[in-house]
Amino acid sequence: MSGTLNKVMLIGHLGDNVKMNYFEGGNSIGRFPLATNETYTNRQTGERVSNTEWHNIVVRNKAAEVCEKYLNKGDKVYVEGRIKTRQWQGDDGNMRYTTEIHVTDFTFLTNKGESQGNSPAPSQGNSSQNISQSNQSQPQQDSPSKEEEDDDLPF
Repeated sequence: MSGTLNKVMLIGHLGDNVKMNYFEGGNSIGRFPLATNETYTNRQTGERVSNTEWHNIVVRNKAAEVCEKYLNKGDKVYVEGRIKTRQWQGDDGNMRYTTEIHVTDFTFLTNKGESQGNSPAPSQGNSSQNISQSNQSQPQQDSPSKEEEDDDLPF
């Protein structure tokens, strides 16, 4: 394979509300932390262990405005995007680094009734940054078609 791939898919819960920054020309950026959890049982002690990983999520322009309007702290969301690392020089002169997920597509997974905030959720429960991207495959719970139900295959 001669090409490379930089693609991230995460399902997690917002650690805070979306923080917006607006720029001249109407552009905007929304940022929020996303928590993903891993739970397993320690074989030696038998106790349940839970690890949380935090991700810095960045959405741009219209997608950022949609996220700000409908997402609240604690809501569950699916995001898809690219990993980017930024660097800058801090006030103390040291180089600082941060790794972010720049979102290209997303789907809200928290239903209206489940939302912890007071903002209403979109009527369909999902949105995409770009309408042409909304037709791409996303994790969904669709019922199997009639053709699949009649199939004898064990998988």
